[in-house]
Amino acid sequence: MDFNELVNAIQTLNTDDAFRARLNAENWRTIGPYFTQHDIRAGDLLIKQGDTDRTMYFLGRGSLQVFVTGGPPGSNRIAILRPGSVVGEPGIFGDGARMASVEAVTPSMVWALRGPRLEELAQRSPALALELVRAAGAVMAQRMRANMANKMPFA
Repeated sequence: MDFNELVNAIQTLNTDDAFRARLNAENWRTIGPYFTQHDIRAGDLLIKQGDTDRTMYFLGRGSLQVFVTGGPPGSNRIAILRPGSVVGEPGIFGDGARMASVEAVTPSMVWALRGPRLEELAQRSPALALELVRAAGAVMAQRMRANMANKMPFA
């Protein structure tokens, strides 16, 4: 999968919590080399609740489920993500423990942006890094509002 396909998936995802970065094609071409592509088998964990990791992922192909361990029966699954979705975005804001686990429902491909690479991008293209962080923060805020409206706990 080529990075342009991911950009198209991000730009066409129509969900309340879509990653809506104000970036043009040239901006995405600049950002692309900072991401790494990873294939994941169905059933594999991408993120494990409680781990610490400063990586944000974009789903290029497949589907992922977000879930928490513990809690009352039936309250574990939080979301199913489609291509173009971002996941793990809180990891770029700090070194805290992951709040949920993320598992591949189908064979999937993700693009990872690790904290050190984002910091490198910030040194070279501060405006682009700031826009990625702004859009990731907007996703987090939308998800927090949705969790509060559904009376779901969040840490």
